[in-house]
Amino acid sequence: MAKFLFYRVLQALFVLIAVTLIVSFAIRLTGDPAVMLAQGAGSITEADLERIREALGLNQPFLVQYLEFLKGLFTGDMGRSFMGGTSVSELIGRALPATLALAFASLLISIVVSIPLGIKAAVSRGKWPDQMIRILSLVGLSFPNFWLAIMLVLLFSITLNLLPPSGMEGWQSFIMPAATMGIILTATNVRLVRTTMLETLRSQYIMVARAKGLSNSVVLYKHALRNCSIPLITYFGLQFGGLLGGIVVVERVFNWPGLGTLAFDAVAARDYPVLQGVITVLSLMIISINLLVDVAYGFVDPRVRKS
Repeated sequence: MAKFLFYRVLQALFVLIAVTLIVSFAIRLTGDPAVMLAQGAGSITEADLERIREALGLNQPFLVQYLEFLKGLFTGDMGRSFMGGTSVSELIGRALPATLALAFASLLISIVVSIPLGIKAAVSRGKWPDQMIRILSLVGLSFPNFWLAIMLVLLFSITLNLLPPSGMEGWQSFIMPAATMGIILTATNVRLVRTTMLETLRSQYIMVARAKGLSNSVVLYKHALRNCSIPLITYFGLQFGGLLGGIVVVERVFNWPGLGTLAFDAVAARDYPVLQGVITVLSLMIISINLLVDVAYGFVDPRVRKS
Protein backbone atom coordinates (compact mmCIF):
# COMPACT_ATOMS: atom_id res chain seq x y z
CA MET A 1 0.00 0.00 0.00
CA ALA A 2 2.88 2.37 0.77
CA LYS A 3 4.28 1.87 -2.74
CA PHE A 4 0.85 2.55 -4.23
CA LEU A 5 0.50 5.80 -2.24
CA PHE A 6 4.02 6.88 -3.16
CA TYR A 7 3.39 6.49 -6.89
CA ARG A 8 0.03 8.28 -6.72
CA VAL A 9 1.51 11.24 -4.83
CA LEU A 10 4.46 11.32 -7.22
CA GLN A 11 2.09 11.41 -10.20
CA ALA A 12 0.09 14.21 -8.60
CA LEU A 13 3.25 16.29 -8.05
CA PHE A 14 4.35 15.70 -11.63
CA VAL A 15 0.96 16.86 -12.97
CA LEU A 16 1.03 19.96 -10.76
CA ILE A 17 4.53 20.93 -11.93
CA ALA A 18 3.58 20.30 -15.57
CA VAL A 19 0.45 22.45 -15.28
CA THR A 20 2.23 25.34 -13.58
CA LEU A 21 5.08 25.20 -16.11
CA ILE A 22 2.72 25.27 -19.11
CA VAL A 23 0.62 28.06 -17.61
CA SER A 24 3.65 30.15 -16.68
CA PHE A 25 4.98 29.88 -20.23
CA ALA A 26 1.63 30.39 -21.99
CA ILE A 27 0.59 33.54 -20.13
CA ARG A 28 3.85 35.23 -21.12
CA LEU A 29 2.75 34.95 -24.73
CA THR A 30 -0.25 37.23 -24.08
CA GLY A 31 1.71 40.47 -23.96
CA ASP A 32 3.92 42.69 -21.85
CA PRO A 33 2.54 43.79 -18.45
CA ALA A 34 4.89 46.78 -18.50
CA VAL A 35 2.96 48.19 -21.47
CA MET A 36 -0.34 47.77 -19.59
CA LEU A 37 1.06 49.53 -16.53
CA ALA A 38 2.46 52.37 -18.65
CA GLN A 39 -0.85 53.10 -20.40
CA GLY A 40 -2.22 56.53 -19.60
CA ALA A 41 1.13 57.80 -18.33
CA GLY A 42 1.87 59.89 -21.41
CA SER A 43 4.91 59.31 -23.57
CA ILE A 44 6.87 56.27 -22.41
CA THR A 45 10.29 55.35 -23.69
CA GLU A 46 11.78 51.88 -23.95
CA ALA A 47 14.04 52.75 -21.03
CA ASP A 48 10.95 53.44 -18.89
CA LEU A 49 9.45 50.09 -19.89
CA GLU A 50 12.71 48.36 -19.04
CA ARG A 51 12.71 49.92 -15.57
CA ILE A 52 9.15 48.66 -15.01
CA ARG A 53 10.16 45.16 -16.13
CA GLU A 54 13.14 45.22 -13.79
CA ALA A 55 10.94 46.32 -10.88
CA LEU A 56 8.53 43.45 -11.59
CA GLY A 57 11.31 40.92 -12.09
CA LEU A 58 10.33 40.34 -15.73
CA ASN A 59 13.84 41.04 -17.02
CA GLN A 60 15.05 37.71 -15.62
CA PRO A 61 15.11 34.52 -17.74
CA PHE A 62 11.87 32.55 -17.80
CA LEU A 63 13.36 29.58 -15.95
CA VAL A 64 14.54 31.83 -13.11
CA GLN A 65 11.07 33.41 -12.85
CA TYR A 66 9.43 29.97 -12.80
CA LEU A 67 11.76 28.62 -10.11
CA GLU A 68 11.07 31.70 -8.00
CA PHE A 69 7.35 31.03 -8.40
CA LEU A 70 7.77 27.39 -7.33
CA LYS A 71 9.84 28.44 -4.33
CA GLY A 72 7.16 30.90 -3.27
CA LEU A 73 4.43 28.34 -3.90
CA PHE A 74 5.92 25.84 -1.45
CA THR A 75 6.32 28.58 1.17
CA GLY A 76 2.79 29.94 0.69
CA ASP A 77 3.91 33.16 -1.00
CA MET A 78 2.68 33.41 -4.59
CA GLY A 79 3.95 36.95 -5.11
CA ARG A 80 2.11 40.23 -5.47
CA SER A 81 -0.28 41.55 -8.07
CA PHE A 82 1.31 43.72 -10.75
CA MET A 83 -1.66 46.07 -10.74
CA GLY A 84 -2.38 46.76 -7.09
CA GLY A 85 0.60 45.30 -5.25
CA THR A 86 -1.74 43.16 -3.13
CA SER A 87 -0.57 39.73 -2.06
CA VAL A 88 -1.81 37.05 -4.48
CA SER A 89 -2.46 34.71 -1.56
CA GLU A 90 -4.69 37.37 -0.01
CA LEU A 91 -6.63 37.91 -3.24
CA ILE A 92 -7.17 34.17 -3.67
CA GLY A 93 -8.13 33.80 -0.01
CA ARG A 94 -10.90 36.36 -0.50
CA ALA A 95 -12.18 34.85 -3.78
CA LEU A 96 -11.90 31.13 -3.01
CA PRO A 97 -14.83 30.89 -0.52
CA ALA A 98 -17.21 32.45 -3.08
CA THR A 99 -16.17 29.93 -5.74
CA LEU A 100 -16.41 26.95 -3.37
CA ALA A 101 -19.84 28.08 -2.13
CA LEU A 102 -21.16 28.40 -5.68
CA ALA A 103 -19.67 25.03 -6.69
CA PHE A 104 -21.22 23.27 -3.67
CA ALA A 105 -24.60 24.89 -4.33
CA SER A 106 -24.50 23.87 -8.01
CA LEU A 107 -23.54 20.28 -7.21
CA LEU A 108 -26.20 20.07 -4.48
CA ILE A 109 -28.91 21.21 -6.91
CA SER A 110 -27.73 18.63 -9.44
CA ILE A 111 -27.74 15.77 -6.90
CA VAL A 112 -31.15 16.64 -5.46
CA VAL A 113 -32.73 16.82 -8.92
CA SER A 114 -30.84 14.11 -10.83
CA ILE A 115 -31.20 11.20 -8.37
CA PRO A 116 -35.05 11.15 -8.26
CA LEU A 117 -35.27 11.76 -12.02
CA GLY A 118 -32.69 9.08 -12.77
CA ILE A 119 -34.49 6.55 -10.57
CA LYS A 120 -37.83 7.42 -12.18
CA ALA A 121 -36.33 6.98 -15.65
CA ALA A 122 -34.83 3.61 -14.71
CA VAL A 123 -38.07 2.32 -13.17
CA SER A 124 -40.08 3.55 -16.18
CA ARG A 125 -37.64 2.24 -18.77
CA GLY A 126 -39.09 2.54 -22.28
CA LYS A 127 -42.23 4.33 -21.07
CA TRP A 128 -43.15 7.98 -21.58
CA PRO A 129 -41.60 9.27 -18.28
CA ASP A 130 -38.29 7.69 -19.28
CA GLN A 131 -38.49 9.14 -22.79
CA MET A 132 -39.38 12.59 -21.47
CA ILE A 133 -36.56 12.63 -18.89
CA ARG A 134 -34.03 11.49 -21.50
CA ILE A 135 -35.17 14.20 -23.93
CA LEU A 136 -34.91 16.87 -21.21
CA SER A 137 -31.41 15.70 -20.29
CA LEU A 138 -30.38 15.87 -23.94
CA VAL A 139 -31.74 19.42 -24.15
CA GLY A 140 -29.82 20.33 -21.00
CA LEU A 141 -26.59 18.96 -22.49
CA SER A 142 -27.14 21.16 -25.56
CA PHE A 143 -27.19 24.43 -23.57
CA PRO A 144 -23.91 26.36 -23.43
CA ASN A 145 -23.55 27.57 -19.84
CA PHE A 146 -22.96 31.21 -20.83
CA TRP A 147 -26.12 31.24 -22.99
CA LEU A 148 -28.22 29.74 -20.22
CA ALA A 149 -26.81 32.27 -17.74
CA ILE A 150 -27.72 35.18 -20.01
CA MET A 151 -31.24 33.83 -20.56
CA LEU A 152 -31.81 33.52 -16.81
CA VAL A 153 -30.65 37.10 -16.28
CA LEU A 154 -32.98 38.37 -19.03
CA LEU A 155 -35.94 36.45 -17.59
CA PHE A 156 -35.61 36.75 -13.80
CA SER A 157 -33.71 40.04 -13.46
CA ILE A 158 -34.71 42.23 -16.38
CA THR A 159 -38.18 40.95 -17.29
CA LEU A 160 -39.57 39.77 -13.94
CA ASN A 161 -37.25 41.77 -11.65
CA LEU A 162 -37.19 38.96 -9.09
CA LEU A 163 -33.48 38.27 -8.60
CA PRO A 164 -30.31 40.41 -8.53
CA PRO A 165 -28.56 40.22 -11.92
CA SER A 166 -25.02 40.11 -10.55
CA GLY A 167 -22.82 40.23 -7.50
CA MET A 168 -23.02 38.37 -4.19
CA GLU A 169 -25.61 40.16 -2.07
CA GLY A 170 -27.31 37.35 -0.16
CA TRP A 171 -28.89 33.97 -0.73
CA GLN A 172 -30.92 35.32 -3.68
CA SER A 173 -27.68 35.93 -5.55
CA PHE A 174 -26.90 32.18 -5.45
CA ILE A 175 -30.06 31.12 -7.28
CA MET A 176 -29.27 31.97 -10.90
CA PRO A 177 -25.54 31.08 -11.05
CA ALA A 178 -26.09 27.86 -9.05
CA ALA A 179 -29.10 26.95 -11.22
CA THR A 180 -27.08 27.57 -14.38
CA MET A 181 -24.35 25.14 -13.39
CA GLY A 182 -26.82 22.79 -11.70
CA ILE A 183 -28.93 22.38 -14.85
CA ILE A 184 -25.88 21.54 -16.96
CA LEU A 185 -24.65 19.01 -14.38
CA THR A 186 -28.11 17.48 -13.93
CA ALA A 187 -28.34 16.70 -17.65
CA THR A 188 -25.27 14.44 -17.29
CA ASN A 189 -26.03 13.03 -13.85
CA VAL A 190 -29.56 11.91 -14.74
CA ARG A 191 -28.16 9.63 -17.43
CA LEU A 192 -25.53 8.27 -15.03
CA VAL A 193 -28.08 7.54 -12.29
CA ARG A 194 -30.43 5.91 -14.81
CA THR A 195 -27.72 3.63 -16.21
CA THR A 196 -26.40 2.66 -12.77
CA MET A 197 -29.88 1.95 -11.43
CA LEU A 198 -30.78 -0.19 -14.46
CA GLU A 199 -27.74 -2.38 -13.85
CA THR A 200 -28.50 -2.63 -10.14
CA LEU A 201 -32.18 -3.47 -10.63
CA ARG A 202 -31.17 -6.51 -12.68
CA SER A 203 -29.16 -7.93 -9.75
CA GLN A 204 -30.25 -11.10 -8.01
CA TYR A 205 -30.51 -9.54 -4.55
CA ILE A 206 -33.06 -7.06 -5.90
CA MET A 207 -35.16 -9.94 -7.19
CA VAL A 208 -34.88 -11.60 -3.77
CA ALA A 209 -35.97 -8.36 -2.05
CA ARG A 210 -39.02 -8.13 -4.30
CA ALA A 211 -39.82 -11.80 -3.69
CA LYS A 212 -39.85 -11.12 0.07
CA GLY A 213 -42.72 -8.69 -0.52
CA LEU A 214 -40.82 -5.51 0.32
CA SER A 215 -42.42 -2.29 -0.87
CA ASN A 216 -41.20 -0.70 -4.08
CA SER A 217 -39.80 2.37 -2.25
CA VAL A 218 -37.80 0.16 0.15
CA VAL A 219 -36.38 -1.86 -2.74
CA LEU A 220 -35.44 1.25 -4.71
CA TYR A 221 -34.06 3.54 -2.02
CA LYS A 222 -32.81 1.19 0.71
CA HIS A 223 -31.37 -1.59 -1.45
CA ALA A 224 -30.84 -0.48 -5.05
CA LEU A 225 -29.78 3.14 -4.49
CA ARG A 226 -27.62 2.23 -1.52
CA ASN A 227 -25.70 -0.38 -3.49
CA CYS A 228 -25.14 1.82 -6.55
CA SER A 229 -24.11 4.83 -4.46
CA ILE A 230 -20.36 4.06 -4.61
CA PRO A 231 -19.89 4.84 -8.33
CA LEU A 232 -22.26 7.80 -8.00
CA ILE A 233 -20.35 9.32 -5.08
CA THR A 234 -17.08 8.76 -6.94
CA TYR A 235 -18.38 10.49 -10.05
CA PHE A 236 -19.90 13.37 -8.08
CA GLY A 237 -16.57 13.92 -6.33
CA LEU A 238 -14.67 14.02 -9.61
CA GLN A 239 -17.38 16.23 -11.08
CA PHE A 240 -16.87 18.74 -8.29
CA GLY A 241 -13.23 19.07 -9.30
CA GLY A 242 -14.21 19.69 -12.92
CA LEU A 243 -16.86 22.13 -11.77
CA LEU A 244 -14.23 24.34 -10.14
CA GLY A 245 -12.42 24.69 -13.44
CA GLY A 246 -15.53 25.24 -15.56
CA ILE A 247 -17.17 27.84 -13.36
CA VAL A 248 -15.09 30.73 -14.78
CA VAL A 249 -17.54 31.75 -17.52
CA VAL A 250 -20.58 31.64 -15.24
CA GLU A 251 -18.81 33.74 -12.61
CA ARG A 252 -17.98 36.33 -15.24
CA VAL A 253 -21.56 36.56 -16.53
CA PHE A 254 -22.93 37.10 -13.01
CA ASN A 255 -19.95 39.18 -11.86
CA TRP A 256 -19.46 36.67 -9.05
CA PRO A 257 -16.52 37.64 -6.80
CA GLY A 258 -14.78 34.28 -7.13
CA LEU A 259 -11.67 32.81 -8.68
CA GLY A 260 -13.18 32.90 -12.17
CA THR A 261 -13.69 36.66 -12.10
CA LEU A 262 -10.27 37.13 -10.53
CA ALA A 263 -8.64 35.07 -13.31
CA PHE A 264 -10.56 36.90 -16.05
CA ASP A 265 -9.45 40.29 -14.72
CA ALA A 266 -5.88 39.04 -14.44
CA VAL A 267 -5.90 37.94 -18.10
CA ALA A 268 -7.20 41.34 -19.21
CA ALA A 269 -4.51 43.11 -17.17
CA ARG A 270 -1.74 40.60 -17.98
CA ASP A 271 -1.26 40.16 -14.26
CA TYR A 272 1.01 37.11 -14.32
CA PRO A 273 1.26 36.38 -10.56
CA VAL A 274 -2.52 36.50 -10.01
CA LEU A 275 -3.30 34.28 -13.00
CA GLN A 276 -0.57 31.81 -12.08
CA GLY A 277 -1.85 31.69 -8.51
CA VAL A 278 -5.49 31.15 -9.47
CA ILE A 279 -4.77 28.38 -11.97
CA THR A 280 -2.35 26.70 -9.57
CA VAL A 281 -4.91 26.68 -6.74
CA LEU A 282 -7.64 25.32 -9.04
CA SER A 283 -5.27 22.67 -10.40
CA LEU A 284 -4.18 21.71 -6.89
CA MET A 285 -7.78 21.21 -5.76
CA ILE A 286 -8.66 19.13 -8.83
CA ILE A 287 -5.51 17.01 -8.48
CA SER A 288 -6.19 16.52 -4.75
CA ILE A 289 -9.73 15.31 -5.42
CA ASN A 290 -8.52 12.86 -8.05
CA LEU A 291 -5.76 11.69 -5.72
CA LEU A 292 -8.24 11.05 -2.89
CA VAL A 293 -10.47 9.06 -5.24
CA ASP A 294 -7.50 6.96 -6.42
CA VAL A 295 -6.41 6.30 -2.85
CA ALA A 296 -9.96 5.37 -1.83
CA TYR A 297 -10.13 2.89 -4.69
CA GLY A 298 -6.83 1.44 -3.56
CA PHE A 299 -8.18 0.82 -0.08
CA VAL A 300 -11.43 -0.68 -1.33
CA ASP A 301 -10.09 -2.84 -4.18
CA PRO A 302 -6.65 -4.50 -3.83
CA ARG A 303 -6.61 -5.11 -7.61
CA VAL A 304 -6.19 -1.36 -8.13
CA ARG A 305 -3.09 -1.33 -5.95
CA LYS A 306 -1.55 -4.25 -7.84
CA SER A 307 -2.23 -2.67 -11.23
